[in-house]
Amino acid sequence: MREGLLLFALTFIAAVPWGDWVIRTLLRHGIGKKIRSDGPAAHQAKAGTATMGGIYFVGAATLVALILAAVGIRRPLWVLVAVILFALLGAIDDLRGLKDTTGIGWRFGDKFPMQWAVAFVVAVILYLGNEAHIALRWWGGEVNLGLWAIPLGTFLLVASSNAVNLADGVDGLAGGISAIAYLALGTLAILLNHDAVGLFGFIMAGALCAFLWYNVHPARMFMGDVGAEALGAGLAAMALLSGQILLLPVVGALLVAEALSDIIQVSYFKYTRRKYGEGRRVLRMAPLHHHFELGGWSETQVTTRFWLISALAAALGVMIGWWWR
Repeated sequence: MREGLLLFALTFIAAVPWGDWVIRTLLRHGIGKKIRSDGPAAHQAKAGTATMGGIYFVGAATLVALILAAVGIRRPLWVLVAVILFALLGAIDDLRGLKDTTGIGWRFGDKFPMQWAVAFVVAVILYLGNEAHIALRWWGGEVNLGLWAIPLGTFLLVASSNAVNLADGVDGLAGGISAIAYLALGTLAILLNHDAVGLFGFIMAGALCAFLWYNVHPARMFMGDVGAEALGAGLAAMALLSGQILLLPVVGALLVAEALSDIIQVSYFKYTRRKYGEGRRVLRMAPLHHHFELGGWSETQVTTRFWLISALAAALGVMIGWWWR
């Protein structure tokens, strides 16, 4: 745990001075956010903000993980595989969005099959490299998942990457929730003797806090899909490799809520349109953070309150994991 906290602090201290340079570089290359017209009207003022900032924290975490590998701590590289491959997938979406005047980018119907394909490849890589370590931890024991790790891992990678992506709609929200989740999973992994995997959680949390320095309201840099998808994939990979699959939805409770709110809203709208001839909504707007925005909460209130709930959920997850040990 001592080494994890040290890596958290060092990653933050080393990364945060580079933020201004990253922002200037992104803007110099025309990488500014196009705001979707179907979001809250107040968000239109954010058009032109530097995006694809996920390159910043993914790059910082990658560099630190490679330094660890050079001194013999190589297991975090398995999580890094998931992070980098999903970052590349997200980068394609971001680059398409820069060329699309609506800001939508890669259409979901085209992107979703690619997500499953990449997730399957990552799950296979994780299984082949860590077959004996991909387990389900429960009440003091671990059940090896065997080949079931591949379909389960594929689902978790897709679900987690999309959940973080949906949460990335308010300044500081997705980054803060993800940092808390990485700290929780990192703590659990170290407490339950998956030290090397746990170290990656602290590294990523440190890199995310450096990013949040520039991403809190009013944001100067957005993470983009390159960051959101990488974060979700990393959380899923850590849960797989440390046996904390059942606790992933607990420490990431608000990510689950964001995803479910979108699924429920879209499903109910389609159902009522078929049944009544017009679509009806459960929420003012989905995902969940927009519902509260339109209800009168400011962006900082949404972000801070969601962070607080995430911290409570993460603490609960760590407590349950320690109880199960």
